[in-house]
Amino acid sequence: MAKKDKKTLPPSGAGLVRYFEEETKGPKLTPEQVVVMSLILAVFCLVLRFSG
Repeated sequence: MAKKDKKTLPPSGAGLVRYFEEETKGPKLTPEQVVVMSLILAVFCLVLRFSG
């Protein structure tokens, strides 16, 4: 009978991922900047809608 090799995986924190440790190379935006840019885009769309 062939022996079965038991391979154990390293502990992974019960499958939890810490997202605050993962860094991305994209631009860093605050929530306020996102809201302001959204409002500017909405106003721009309204101006285009009613200008023509």
